[in-house]
Amino acid sequence: MLKKCLGIIVIIVIIVIVVSCKSKKTAFTFQDKQQTTTNQWNAINDEFTGNQAYETTAFIEKYWRIVGNTGFDKSIYKIAEQLEKAGYVLEEKASPNDIFTYRIEKRALQHPTWESIDALVSIDGEESPLLQHATNRNMIAINSHSTPNEGINAEVIHIEDIKKLKDIDVKGKIIFVESSPARVFETAMVKGGAVGILSYDNPKYLQPEKNTTSIQFRSIPLNQDIKGWAIAMSHAAKERLKSSLGKGTVRLNVMVETKIYESEELTIIAEIKGSAYPKERLVYSAHVQEPGANDNATGVGVALEMATVTAKLVKENTFNPKRTLTFLWGDEIVSTRRYVQEDKERARDIKWGISLDMVGENTAITGGSFLIEKMPDPSAIWTRGNDKHTEWGGQKMKLSQMKPHYLNDFLIEAFKTQGKKANWVVNTNPFEGGSDHVPFLRADIPSVLFWHFTDQFYHTDNDRLDKVSKQTLKNVGVASLASAYQLLNADENLARQTILQIEKAAMKRLEEEFKQSKIALNNGDDMKTQVSIIKAWEDWYVKAVETTKDMVSDHSLIAPMIENTQNNIKAEVVTILMDLHD
Repeated sequence: MLKKCLGIIVIIVIIVIVVSCKSKKTAFTFQDKQQTTTNQWNAINDEFTGNQAYETTAFIEKYWRIVGNTGFDKSIYKIAEQLEKAGYVLEEKASPNDIFTYRIEKRALQHPTWESIDALVSIDGEESPLLQHATNRNMIAINSHSTPNEGINAEVIHIEDIKKLKDIDVKGKIIFVESSPARVFETAMVKGGAVGILSYDNPKYLQPEKNTTSIQFRSIPLNQDIKGWAIAMSHAAKERLKSSLGKGTVRLNVMVETKIYESEELTIIAEIKGSAYPKERLVYSAHVQEPGANDNATGVGVALEMATVTAKLVKENTFNPKRTLTFLWGDEIVSTRRYVQEDKERARDIKWGISLDMVGENTAITGGSFLIEKMPDPSAIWTRGNDKHTEWGGQKMKLSQMKPHYLNDFLIEAFKTQGKKANWVVNTNPFEGGSDHVPFLRADIPSVLFWHFTDQFYHTDNDRLDKVSKQTLKNVGVASLASAYQLLNADENLARQTILQIEKAAMKRLEEEFKQSKIALNNGDDMKTQVSIIKAWEDWYVKAVETTKDMVSDHSLIAPMIENTQNNIKAEVVTILMDLHD
């Protein structure tokens, strides 16, 4: 009997020792992973200065960029030049052993490209110009044709109600509308015979009474038969013209010079090949077109410095990506959509897509803050509490459009970390769309948008280099790379860490939604709606936890932890719903 008891004791001791060793091994692995992440973060912070991003922004923002025009193409080739300096090899010249490659894809444009050259608008009898291209480079509406060399002299008439435009004789006249020129082009120019359009359409968030010279760019349909033109106006020019019109008949002298010509579409794609799973990839997309500095020369610049810094760190063996890191520069939404759609096999292996758009703002000048636009979650349906849509706005979504995934909270945590280190404000907004994250999401690829809003110079000719912050460029670049490196080398440890992160975020969200539901009920809202909101967040987070399986090849490694977290979330919801009914 004693012998048997001693045997049992020995077995128990052995089990304790084995379990202890396994615990120590797990703890060591987790701590080792954290140390690696910290080391990489420090290395990124040292290397990513923001200098290259800023210099690239300065180069690109000089040009008024539309796909196929001179400024767009010079921007693409500037990126290529810098990539080659960093060690990237043109794909057609690369060997199978080359890790850093790039390619420039060329396609014929379906329609001609457009370029603004010069413009001048003057009021008869007044010495100073009403508008001139040298100081208002957004004044010529996209797709405008040139006037005759001698310009045009014609009477201008104010159409106060564009609904009545069809009944007004505008033949041979310049019409002035306080609306988008595209809305009146067909009626005024094609059918009505007007010789040109002046428009004012600056939204309130641009603070036009303060930024009186700002012009938000506009466009008209490309019509090779009519060869029309339109001029977008600043607040100051609009007020001056209205004042002149109040005194009697006004004639304008207008000179417009543009170029419209056949061209090709360029897209540049750079890749750092993953060492273990090269087909799996994270894609950063930054569109080149649009004429501003923050929109979107900054996104182009940050992506380029991310690409060059990563090449350096890989060469130094500071970072060894298991999955492929891809950078795409091209035409907003169009290039990203094509990248996702044209190769279905490649698209299946895109694990994450992130849009860099307006990522370098000096918010002390532009206003607003840095934002992570989340993947569609219930805040895009029920926007309340700390959740707020931007002035850009978003349409209310449906539950069927939700995209539960860990990427939201993973990136928010990473960027908040950089925010604390750099004293940098990071906020979020519910999904609104409108940039390169949309094609990824439509293909069921997890994707978010990094951007800034409100921006009082958005899409205006005052979005220039003086509104860009090198420190913001650095903050976005460092946080983007640090989070990318973790995702590219995601494994069981990161999955476990992310599951804990999601559970924490879920509990915090449910606590806030409970608080908001109590307020809503006290204000007379119905219980059914409040239950729907809480249940929607439960469903979103339960499914988001499940998505961490894509970090591991063996799902059984994290399945128990996923189930436990899901049960904790469900239990919390049960408690909340009981408390709501009390």
